[in-house]
Amino acid sequence: MKKRVLSAIVMIAVFVPLLLIGGKVFTIFMCGLACLATYEFINIKESKKVPSIIKIFAYLGVIFMVLNNIDNIDFNYTIDYKFISVLIFAFLIPLVFLDDNKTYNINDALYLIGITLFVGFSFNLLSVVRNYDVMYFIYLLLIAVVSDTFAYISGSLVGKHKLCPNISPNKTVEGLIYGTLVGSFVGSYFYLVFINASMNILTIGITTLVLSLIGAIGDLVFSMIKRYYKTKDFSNLIPGHGGILDRFDSLIFIALASILVIGII
Repeated sequence: MKKRVLSAIVMIAVFVPLLLIGGKVFTIFMCGLACLATYEFINIKESKKVPSIIKIFAYLGVIFMVLNNIDNIDFNYTIDYKFISVLIFAFLIPLVFLDDNKTYNINDALYLIGITLFVGFSFNLLSVVRNYDVMYFIYLLLIAVVSDTFAYISGSLVGKHKLCPNISPNKTVEGLIYGTLVGSFVGSYFYLVFINASMNILTIGITTLVLSLIGAIGDLVFSMIKRYYKTKDFSNLIPGHGGILDRFDSLIFIALASILVIGII
């Protein structure tokens, strides 16, 4: 627990100043985190050594996607078809020249294409949300952090009914309920006080509740990935917390869902 708390303090000390600075500085920071997330996705799957040059293609693709439209704040992500063509060629053409399924096969290629697009787009979106409005980013962050924290605390104290034992044995129904309710309350209160006091309470309450639930689903999706590859954490980068993907799983899903309701709130 001590290690977990110390790591949390360090993360806050690094993340908060960069969040407040925003702009290109925060986007570059997100790009660095995206590269670490890409490493975790590659490392968790790799039972054999995929050629380094193929991995480099993945990192370059993610970097390009995160830094693409770096000043964008309108939630309209655009990308050139040329990039998609290059990305597909970069991962599929080597299959012919390597001609070695034990080293690199079609499953590896499609997996790398998928994680490049997913990680690149997700961390670009987090950057866009911050540059759109820092308070809106904090609103989404609060939903993720408070929901997850209280789900863990309440699940540990009063949790009796397993939520998805085959995916995440420690998560409970009670934890989900308490975490979602507290996260929704805190998130809604923050929104009404710091973003838009005239917003209808019922509207923001329901919207925040939905975002909190989607964050919990995101947590389970990433847990399912870890369960599939038989590992506890994506990496040991953050002592006591796991890796970048272990910390950003809920936030990524909440951010993705938020662009669907941005017109409402």
